[in-house]
Amino acid sequence: MHARAVATLATALAAAGDLFLPVSQTRAADAQHPQPVVVAQRRPQPVIVAHRGASAHAPENTLPAVDKAAALGFSWVENDVQRTKDGELVVVHDTTLKRTTNVERIFPGRAPWKVKDFTAAEIARLDAGSWFSPAFAGTRVPTLDQYLRRIEHNHEKLLLEIKNPELYPGIEAQTLKVLANDGWLDHRHLADRLIVQSFSADSVRAVHRLKPAIRTAYLGHPDTAELRRYATFVDLINPSYPTLSADYVAAVHAHRGPHGAPLRVFAWTVDDASGARTGAGYGVDGVITNKPDVVRAALKAV
Repeated sequence: MHARAVATLATALAAAGDLFLPVSQTRAADAQHPQPVVVAQRRPQPVIVAHRGASAHAPENTLPAVDKAAALGFSWVENDVQRTKDGELVVVHDTTLKRTTNVERIFPGRAPWKVKDFTAAEIARLDAGSWFSPAFAGTRVPTLDQYLRRIEHNHEKLLLEIKNPELYPGIEAQTLKVLANDGWLDHRHLADRLIVQSFSADSVRAVHRLKPAIRTAYLGHPDTAELRRYATFVDLINPSYPTLSADYVAAVHAHRGPHGAPLRVFAWTVDDASGARTGAGYGVDGVITNKPDVVRAALKAV
């Protein structure tokens, strides 16, 4: 090798010497100038709530729907509570019985078949399963008491929605009475097995006033400027999925609710893998879904 080439190579090696330090020297250098260690924090997976039970697999808001949710391995179920003409609380979503029962055939002259216009005994005669599948023929509209007993038997948790409270004055106190009678207002249930929600802020506020220990949720998307006010009586803000963004979820999390914990967000209704993954990316704490098995599979793949 020519002398000039040797000199050039030596100069290059000297300049790059610090890139090829022996391991012992590298460790010594690291000890003198330690580098910050970056640890990736994994966000907890959202809670999966079976909307009206496993309602893609069994007729919504029925005992078979909560049984199916349990069989699929889901602990949280959501339901809707309304009141009959004679004051019984029943689990049904719509203000009328038309879509999910055979009320038109059994009581043809009583349109528009509103829940509040029928007694509990009349509603108990209705078939609430055949509309979904012949396999569920004869399924009944459960009372709240029957529903609570079944999910207690299944060791499930409940996201209870007070539906249309403006139609049923005093339904908040009545709902709490049924919950108390069935043992759902003890410490064990209040700690991690019960949330009461409504689209009515006044109804949620009434529940909080009557029983401050209950965790409550508002169904909706308040402006960020209003979140501080909501945080005085709710523990969760539960918006529809299309209205969500990561910024909004972060804004909700920045407030603490009446029990001292950051407000949480349960998004509804998310039934596809893409929506489940997007919601999880936003940082939601829960996903309310008709297809809990689809959401679970999507989140496991993240």
